[in-house]
Amino acid sequence: MLALLAAGCGDEGDEEQAPTPGSTSEKQPSATKGGCREVQAPAPKPDGGQSKPKGELAVGTTYDVELQTSCGAFTIRLNQKTSPATSTSFAALVKSGFFDDTVFHRIVPDFVIQGGDPTASGQGGPGYSTVDKPPAGTTYPRGVVAMAKTQTEPPGTAGSQFYVVTGAEAPLPPDYAVLGKVVKGLAVTQRIGQLGDPATEMPLQPVVVEKATLSEN
Repeated sequence: MLALLAAGCGDEGDEEQAPTPGSTSEKQPSATKGGCREVQAPAPKPDGGQSKPKGELAVGTTYDVELQTSCGAFTIRLNQKTSPATSTSFAALVKSGFFDDTVFHRIVPDFVIQGGDPTASGQGGPGYSTVDKPPAGTTYPRGVVAMAKTQTEPPGTAGSQFYVVTGAEAPLPPDYAVLGKVVKGLAVTQRIGQLGDPATEMPLQPVVVEKATLSEN
């Protein structure tokens, strides 16, 4: 099993990744097999530059993040009870447009899809980190969304890079802060998950997050 890593703070050198097992335009491009539109990768954005948010999301409120991608839309329900700092940071980044016009830079079929890096290099982040150490016994089944970190960072460290588990269950230690889970559009994440090269973990075609939006209920 490869080590599950992720770039959380934008430090140079280590690449942030999820665990490892054994510019869009206004044009409407033609559809490709699997239901994903053929789009051009947006230009990389600058690394860092974001301010760490203060306060926390309300525990009694439901927060959903919809990611509209070139393969369709899926919705993440944030888990602010288990990961208050992580979810607060992620929500703030969504509202600032941080994730708009970014890509899934790492796709491992039947394991994870990873995005949230403005530089698309695997080493970028918001310029700060948060820590929500997962409870002992935390598991990562299909549809769970967790944060990537480098091997040298403490358990639960997070920046902006996140991964969605697309395999039945990722055999990972409880070291990765759980952002939430996919509550709508799980088939879209599965579709994206088949667009990676198992050998290189690189996308076979650009998969773009065109817009991220936050809703409260």
